[in-house]
Amino acid sequence: MSATVEIAFTLNGRPVRTSVPAHMSTLNMLRDVLDHTGTKYACGEGECGACTVIVDGVSLNSCLMHAVECEGREVTTIEGLRSEDALHPMQQAFVDFGAIQCGYCMPGMILQAKHIVDRNPAITRQQLKRGLEGNVCRCTGYHKVFDAVAAAAGVEI
Repeated sequence: MSATVEIAFTLNGRPVRTSVPAHMSTLNMLRDVLDHTGTKYACGEGECGACTVIVDGVSLNSCLMHAVECEGREVTTIEGLRSEDALHPMQQAFVDFGAIQCGYCMPGMILQAKHIVDRNPAITRQQLKRGLEGNVCRCTGYHKVFDAVAAAAGVEI
């Protein structure tokens, strides 16, 4: 039987305190314990990006991060981007440009795109391609994704 650990952290701007098995991933904690199901499980090996979250301003694969590593940190999921009355501009751009397709990879893709643009608002197409390499999408062909990110960033790529 696995030991449980109590952790406290900030999730989408709100303080959270919960108990989790010591071995549990952040992905499983978000989905199974905290009912934040926007973060998706796909490969479970950090290869696809569907589980991307932002931790202390850095995008990470939540399937590779133990939940106990969230202690004292700021975690943002796709649910945390939306304000009370509107989607985040990056979310809205994905909708407006038809970049959502099946939607399964989109939460991670949107968070990664937001992270990239936050770090480099004047992003180029090549930088965007490199920045999204870890996020796999089988539906969009990425052209609509690039258009959406460029619109959200206010740049031509």
